[in-house]
Formats: sequence, C-alpha cells, structure tokens
Amino acid sequence: MTQDTGAAATTPRTSAAGDVVTIKLPAAGAYLSVLRTATAGLASRLDFTLDEIEDLRIAVDEACAMLLSQAVPGADLECQFQIGADSMRVAVSVLTLDGREPSRDTFAWTVLAALAGAVDSSAGTDNRVTITLQKRRSGTSP
Repeated sequence: MTQDTGAAATTPRTSAAGDVVTIKLPAAGAYLSVLRTATAGLASRLDFTLDEIEDLRIAVDEACAMLLSQAVPGADLECQFQIGADSMRVAVSVLTLDGREPSRDTFAWTVLAALAGAVDSSAGTDNRVTITLQKRRSGTSP
C-alpha cells in the first residue's frame, strides 16, 4: 500500500541538446532566491567551478531584475534551463507592459555579458520579453 503525500515528482524534459528544466514562479523579487538556488544546483551538475556558478547565479538574478521592472502585475516569470554536456543555456521571460527589449548599451547588459559569456534578448508579439544567457564550463571550446 502506497501513501500519497501530496508531493509531485517532476522529471526534466530531454532534448537533442540535453535536459531541459523549466521553473515558473510569480514575477516578484521575493522569489528570485528560488532561481538562484536552482541555477547553482544545475550548474554544479555540469562541474562548473565555484566562480562560474556564482557568476551564473548573479547573471540570472540580473536578467530577472531587468525583466521584473517591466513585468505586467500578477504575471509569472518563466526560467528555462537547457543543460548540455559542457554548457548551460538559461532563458528568462515574462509578459511585459510594453514588449520592449532591454537596452544593450547599459552597464547591466555589459555585466550580463561578462558574467554569462553570451547574452541575447527577444520580444514576442504578445509583449513577452526573453533574455537568454549561455554559459560554458571553463576549458571547453564554443
């Protein structure tokens, strides 16, 4: 006899490029610690160094902060982690009021690029804005 504890087990999806883990939470700063923890845990699975893990945590936090400032009240923030053999791609998105991508000539964007390696953004027709980060483990080629 199995007792139902009410907890649900989730399994990440697997794509040709590796596992994909998606986290959706309220678009509020109080929940960013969940994403920082998830980022660190997933990066450690790839044997990132402690410095690389911390850089990625800060980059995800900064990307979220950029998006939260223009999020529709009550919207959800979605973060998708695509885990490859030696890299992690993180896409953070939220429904925004105006669908405007973050400016690429700001200090915050420069920090993102320095911490994550590759950074991009896009806006959908539904005003959903996405910031994508790509971090490679040191010692691997692009």
